[in-house]
Amino acid sequence: MKNIVERLSVLLRERKSADPSSSYVASLYAKGNEKIIEKIAEETDELIAEITEDLEKNKVIHEAADLWFHVMVLLTNNGIDPTEVLKELESREGLSGIEEKKGRKE
Repeated sequence: MKNIVERLSVLLRERKSADPSSSYVASLYAKGNEKIIEKIAEETDELIAEITEDLEKNKVIHEAADLWFHVMVLLTNNGIDPTEVLKELESREGLSGIEEKKGRKE
């Protein structure tokens, strides 16, 4: 059984060829990166508001899911499979954040 990120990745790739009038994701793709980035900014603001104002767990989870989803849409729109992010995170597992940052090229 594939995890949700894998299943969504497949769906998001499929939506690239869908009719924008029948698919929310296809309509975002049709509008391009700028619109998708606007949605990410909007979802980021909503998540921050929930964390700082209400801190209602279910609302925070909902907004975090919206943000993650739109980041996945942006990645897919640019030919990047969102599962590659999971592989990157996996490669960092057990590595100190301080050490990981030292290893990055500036």
